[in-house]
Amino acid sequence: MDGDAAVHLGGMTFWTFLVDVFVIFMFVLWIWLLISIFSDLFRRHDISGGGKVVWVIFLIILPYIGVLAYLLTQGGGMAERNQAQAKQAREEIRHAIGFSAADEITKLDALKAKGSITDAEYQKLRAKLI
Repeated sequence: MDGDAAVHLGGMTFWTFLVDVFVIFMFVLWIWLLISIFSDLFRRHDISGGGKVVWVIFLIILPYIGVLAYLLTQGGGMAERNQAQAKQAREEIRHAIGFSAADEITKLDALKAKGSITDAEYQKLRAKLI
């Protein structure tokens, strides 16, 4: 067996391996961002159908620039829409299982009366419920 063949592995070195891993990571990251952008884009109610078509065409023709442009121009709105969607999902689950803020406040009052929680903890938890 040739010593050079064992070290070289058909052109693969440690550095080319690291570069390949980095490139694959960046590609997966880009795909994840693209999926996030498309899901945000199609959930939006503040953009008309024509606006959505323009964004889709831009994302398909110039994918890397399109992803960066969408994140720069719509990134803050994406975060707000994700928070609103999470809040809506949480409220739907609470409604489905019969969660009531009044019931939870009653439980908090009982915990405070027993001394299990401090007044500061009580106020913090109560603020989250309201």
